[in-house]
Amino acid sequence: MMSSEISFSERVSGALHGLFIADALAMPVHWYYDTDALRRDYGQVRDFLAPRNPHPDSILWRSSYAPTSPAADILHDQARYWGEKGVHYHQFLEAGENTLNAQLAAEVLEFVISKGSYSRGPWLEHFIAYLTTPGKHRDTYVEEYLRHFFVNYGRGLDPEHCGRQDEHHIGGLTLMLPLTIYFADTPDYARKISLEHLSLTHGGTLMNRGASLVVDLLIDLLHGSALNDVLEQVLHSSSTKSKLPSPLDLLDYPDHIVVGRHFSSACYLDQALPATFYLAAKYQNQPEKGLIANTMCGGDNCGRGSVLGALLGAACGLKAWPQSWINGLKRPPAIIT
Repeated sequence: MMSSEISFSERVSGALHGLFIADALAMPVHWYYDTDALRRDYGQVRDFLAPRNPHPDSILWRSSYAPTSPAADILHDQARYWGEKGVHYHQFLEAGENTLNAQLAAEVLEFVISKGSYSRGPWLEHFIAYLTTPGKHRDTYVEEYLRHFFVNYGRGLDPEHCGRQDEHHIGGLTLMLPLTIYFADTPDYARKISLEHLSLTHGGTLMNRGASLVVDLLIDLLHGSALNDVLEQVLHSSSTKSKLPSPLDLLDYPDHIVVGRHFSSACYLDQALPATFYLAAKYQNQPEKGLIANTMCGGDNCGRGSVLGALLGAACGLKAWPQSWINGLKRPPAIIT
């Protein structure tokens, strides 16, 4: 299908499904840095799989969280697994289920659809209630930015000022993407509201700059621009040149060399975002293979994947994704009308 023949609504659906599919596909092998162990434990990941213990690269045993007040308990019955070695971060999730980051993205999407608009105060009330209510999700791992937020919240800070102002993890973009997609028909507003939403949990110059690139790319793709054209324009523009390594000169190299050696496979935005752009450029005409390749690169493949899936889905439409993946999502994205 030619790019010009894909409707805006098909691109929107493709982007939303891509976000959640990529996260669910990578979930069982999330944060595997030893890719030999990844292949040993799961083979070539082509379909949704359930996670298994032990996770050889898990560092959950080094993570900790102590609520600063009863109102800031966000671990609930999962707290007993923190401090144990070998525990899979997502041990209780089923095949096709999303990590907590993507579940929060689903909450954002459903929130804005139900209200027809977005405002920070009501969203933060919903966000806090979701995370402090036992049983809302079954994910064991709660990321660092959430722990930071609720430490401050438990101390009585205004929720609008509980987020970190020096964040630099690509997973934060997952929570922003549904707003970019939902409001993409009004680009200026989409940019404004997406970055404001991100800043509630992921503040700082680096996050703002990286998020701005992703928002602009995603909006252009949803409106029919060719992925390679807009990606090259963004990466080579005077405003971004030299701030991010260019991935466009690396397309002939094997994925594991680019994502793992040239760029780290870890979650840090300065490495993870160019790695994502590399995968988007390389697999712009093979989106299914792109999500599999991202998964097999390990590291923060869920964080990279949500951005990659949204970009490839916006570029190629819903038909980018196998029907088995679409049907296999435990929580398919709400429909934007």
